Amino acid sequence: MRLRALLTGSALAATALAAGLLAADRAFPPELSRYHARSVEVVDADGRLLRAFTTPDGKWRLRTDPEDVDPIYRALLKAYEDRRFDSHPGIDPLAVGRAAGQLLGQRRIVSGASTLSMQAARLLEPAPRGPIAKVRQTARAVQLEWRYSKREVLGIYLTLAPMGGNLEGVRAASLAWFGKEPKRLTAAEAALLVAIPQSPERRRPDRAADAARAARDRVLDRALRHGALDSSLHAAARASAAPSRRLAMPFHAPHLAAWLAPQAERGTVPTTLRLELQRALAQLAAEERARFGDGAELALIAVDNRTRAIVAWHGGTD
Repeated sequence: MRLRALLTGSALAATALAAGLLAADRAFPPELSRYHARSVEVVDADGRLLRAFTTPDGKWRLRTDPEDVDPIYRALLKAYEDRRFDSHPGIDPLAVGRAAGQLLGQRRIVSGASTLSMQAARLLEPAPRGPIAKVRQTARAVQLEWRYSKREVLGIYLTLAPMGGNLEGVRAASLAWFGKEPKRLTAAEAALLVAIPQSPERRRPDRAADAARAARDRVLDRALRHGALDSSLHAAARASAAPSRRLAMPFHAPHLAAWLAPQAERGTVPTTLRLELQRALAQLAAEERARFGDGAELALIAVDNRTRAIVAWHGGTD
């Protein structure tokens, strides 16, 4: 009888706890407004970026999903930041135990226990660092894992991670530092994008090249130790130069993009343009305008006769 009563009491307590957590989750849902306040993107017929616009708070914040980035980046990110991301519930008990043991044994913080889920929670709701903020981030991390898939939680981090200046997210950073989308990154490029968010202003490649490269190399060294890189790839990545300047964001069909962007509060604006044709038409217009003696402007469009779709739109060279 006692065992039955104990089991019944435990079941009731577990049910009450679950009900309380569910009620708290519904009463205090995650605040996703920063994640949703992304740059408007105008894209070509194949989804390639023509032009993006900063958010109302002046950020380049481009939506970035896990499949938008090279697998090597994801491997380095987890090796450096959160090796058990794919299995933990938002907090990593092993990392917490390790960090606590190091703190007690050495009387100082040797390593942290922050997971990518906790970092996503902090990026969604920025707050001054401190014990209360850490408790809140921990609770929010568990809540995010409860509500969303691992892919979605990782997407929050990939979209909001600070990358120096007004750059946020891996796509914006890859375009600004390397001039390309992050689907094809070298190990050196991926390691730099892993390193920058830990101290984005002190590791900006255009202002602190030595610090950026040193941080990149620490990411590569840890990846080697944990088996995320082999020795030859590690050596080649460490020997690679780091970028020293920030590049301009894509600026194709700017007049058309400026006309279309206000029609979308956020998200992606599709077009029928083809990026290669758009570039060719812009080059042709620039060459023809150079022949004018009076400084006149010209605007051009190209239409696919079969579909009647506009495939290139040049509003002017200025």
